[in-house]
Amino acid sequence: MNYDLKMEEIIKNACEGSSLLLHACCAPCSSTVLERLGNFFKISILYYNPNITKEDEYLKRLEEIKKFTSGFKTKYPVTVIPGRYDISEFFDIAKGLENEPERGKRCYKCYLLRLEETAKVAKEMGFDYFTTTLSLSPYKDANWINEIGSNLQDKYSVNFLYSDFKKKNGYKRSIELSHEFNLYRQDYCGCVYSVRDKIID
Repeated sequence: MNYDLKMEEIIKNACEGSSLLLHACCAPCSSTVLERLGNFFKISILYYNPNITKEDEYLKRLEEIKKFTSGFKTKYPVTVIPGRYDISEFFDIAKGLENEPERGKRCYKCYLLRLEETAKVAKEMGFDYFTTTLSLSPYKDANWINEIGSNLQDKYSVNFLYSDFKKKNGYKRSIELSHEFNLYRQDYCGCVYSVRDKIID
């Protein structure tokens, strides 16, 4: 399925100014997504990433998102919601999958962990839609991300915004915006296993 096209269809049929809860992993991935959606949706970013093992790295990425959103102009102001930070939540879902390769079953469960929290918060806070920046990365499986989002949409009765943000040179644009705004770009997703395997988020 062309998830980018599906997203465009949803946007066309939605009311401008609808609220969107956007799960984000870092400022660089947020940048191009906000550029693309920030003039249509009222966006709040949920920064929920218990997969980031080192607390200083977790906080550094959170501060970078806050700094970027405070200076990046969109039609509707963007707010940042810091999620709870409990790395045991990630290690619980990773049990037995420690030796899985990147983009394997452990990553699927990590997508599910972060997206389910986003769907829960979106439901609790009355957002019209929820989605994630994760599909921007060429190292993330957009099919899995959208499959999970679709299932959670049904489970929590809140609309999921399908996406594949790497389309239309989204990843390349995130690099350009990172240079333009001098954003910190990490070279791993955050978990101890990605450090081990040196895969870029």
